[in-house]
Amino acid sequence: MLLDSQVVIVSGVGPGLGRALALRCADQGAKVVLVARTADRVHEVAAEIEARGGRAVPVPGDASSDADAERIARVAMTAFGRIDGLVNNAAVIPPLAPVSEVADDVMRASVDGNFATAYRLTRAVLPTMREQRRGSIVMVASAVFRHPKIGFGAYSVAKHALIGFARSLALEVGPEGIRVNTLAPGKIAGERLDTFFTERAPVLGVDVETLRARYVENIALRRLPEPDEYADAAVFLLSDLSRAITGHVLDANGGEYFD
Repeated sequence: MLLDSQVVIVSGVGPGLGRALALRCADQGAKVVLVARTADRVHEVAAEIEARGGRAVPVPGDASSDADAERIARVAMTAFGRIDGLVNNAAVIPPLAPVSEVADDVMRASVDGNFATAYRLTRAVLPTMREQRRGSIVMVASAVFRHPKIGFGAYSVAKHALIGFARSLALEVGPEGIRVNTLAPGKIAGERLDTFFTERAPVLGVDVETLRARYVENIALRRLPEPDEYADAAVFLLSDLSRAITGHVLDANGGEYFD
């Protein structure tokens, strides 16, 4: 198994990608610390992992808080005695608006939800990884980093900050045996994308299935990748299979973009 006996913290655990990340890490042998603001979600996913024979510790909390981030790292150390991996998946999508018109509170909320959570949780685990002289950190960004879209400006700004942090950190901590990479997912099949299609179709004057078909037509694989497929890419970045890779952005989007 790719993550046998490793301890991995996954933030933003919930339906869709967060759940898939947690389950895939556990399936590959990791002991998983599950983080989300909603207590029910982390407990549900922890129960799933335990039912499959894995080990998981649910930690409800908001990692954008220094206190919560440090508490999460302490819980991981108390439960398992080490921290080998961190997947910063926590994210929010702010209301769609032109970036020139985004209200200050909306921009702050986007930065808190999409960047500060990763920034603070990463800082909280670094002392342990430095002491171990080993660790792999994966930031989950977005394809909007490569291809900005009207209305997603506040989201894109925060994701750019996340990638800038990842690249700078990779350079700093590489000599200490710690790798830092970014996964940039494209469209993810599931509830969130279904909601987007439902809300967006009337605005464009088409039905939901027509809009879905338009998106699929722009993907080389002619299908919307599933959460598990993105989670597998994150497992690769966490594992020793990627031991020579750091500071990299891995585009995973089914061939929607070739950057």
